[in-house]
Amino acid sequence: MNHLVDARKLKRPVPQALLDELKALFGERCSTTLAMREHHGRDESSYDPMLPDAVVFAHSTEEVAAFVKLCSQYDTPIIPYGAGTSLEGHVLALQGGVTVDLSQMNQVLAVNAEDLTATVQAGVTRKQLNQEIKDTGLFFPIDPGADASLGGMASTRASGTNAVRYGTMKENALTLTVVTAQGEIIKTGTRAKKSSAGYDLTRVYVGSEGTLGIITEVTVRLYPQPEAISAAICSFPSVADAVNTVIQTIQMGVPLARVELLDENGVRAINAHDKLNLPVNPLLLFEFHGSENGVKEQAELVQDIAKEFHALGFEWATRPEDRTRLWTARHNAYFALLQLRPGARAISTDCCVPISRLAECVLATKADCEEQGLIHAIIGHVGDGNFHVQMMVDPNDPADIARAEGVNARMVARALGMDGTCTGEHGVGLHKMDFLIQEHGDGAIAVMRAIKHALDPKNIMNPGKILRWEQ
Repeated sequence: MNHLVDARKLKRPVPQALLDELKALFGERCSTTLAMREHHGRDESSYDPMLPDAVVFAHSTEEVAAFVKLCSQYDTPIIPYGAGTSLEGHVLALQGGVTVDLSQMNQVLAVNAEDLTATVQAGVTRKQLNQEIKDTGLFFPIDPGADASLGGMASTRASGTNAVRYGTMKENALTLTVVTAQGEIIKTGTRAKKSSAGYDLTRVYVGSEGTLGIITEVTVRLYPQPEAISAAICSFPSVADAVNTVIQTIQMGVPLARVELLDENGVRAINAHDKLNLPVNPLLLFEFHGSENGVKEQAELVQDIAKEFHALGFEWATRPEDRTRLWTARHNAYFALLQLRPGARAISTDCCVPISRLAECVLATKADCEEQGLIHAIIGHVGDGNFHVQMMVDPNDPADIARAEGVNARMVARALGMDGTCTGEHGVGLHKMDFLIQEHGDGAIAVMRAIKHALDPKNIMNPGKILRWEQ
């Protein structure tokens, strides 16, 4: 369903001499087999596969640097790859080239519990990190749903269900080790809590989607595990009531840890997929962190607010296994929704707006989906104004795809008109490059392009993502 890009027109030839040198350097960790290339030529986006010419598995920052120097010598595109869970085509080999897979760089290098930090290689996943630090009384809260790698999460400025309380990767990535487009190794920042020393290079590379350099190590913030955790689900007669409950809760300053919205289609899908019996109504899934008394007070206050917006009742999940089952179902929503239309592919998109405009944006987008006759669901990390729309389309029906892309374009225009953003979480990748121009304007895009040209003058770092090389 390659509805926006014909990669064949952009493909750059990869010299055999480069492939020979990579095989000499990496041995069996350099593969040109079709199966390996196919695996790395797709992600969770709606694009057709775009295969690299080879795949290299790196084990260290020094190996990544040697790899980049070789590719730079031959002007060959480089595509960094973590867990392959992106939704906007970030890891596709748009111009061919060589994918560098960092998943085997999976060592937790240091845990500084006293400073609430950990340093990891880029291939460490969030679940792996939390498993390895569970005995310290600390945890890493950024949870985009998929078990993504921390390098990939930094590259896409990921966030997720806990962002309303703990922030995003922008706030939680303290320092990076980066291999530049010239194959040099640099470190950005220190573990100090703050610094006024020079340009903030960490923020330059966080969210750059592999277009400026390859992140090989990340130092992240950790947080004390809360004394008490409580979760609750609450159904509503309408999406408007659910979203207005969240708005009122945030405006009153209640420190929610998580609050997720599922519309009735999302609830129906996860009921079927995860064998649940949730009421098929718009639903909010809350989680509260804190002391025993604090959690109790927060929950009671939110329950009172929900009653004002016609809540159909709270159901509590205080046992860890019950909470885990609910959040697992929420994280499986993408795959559950695919079952609403067997054989379909998903066009998944997101936006983020100021919290005061959230209900208006969600309702207008949902009405648009229904008017277009699309099988869809709206799911959101609504505590920070971010929501996702997943539309199931026939991959062989251009009209069906066009209807979904029309909804996407109107949703983004609506969000930008509310002083929001074209993507709160997914990133730009291939899918949202034109929307980025609408959001920032030609002047800001020119500055971004100047940074790209300065740091990657050969345009070999994940080319064709975020920005076009020339406008």
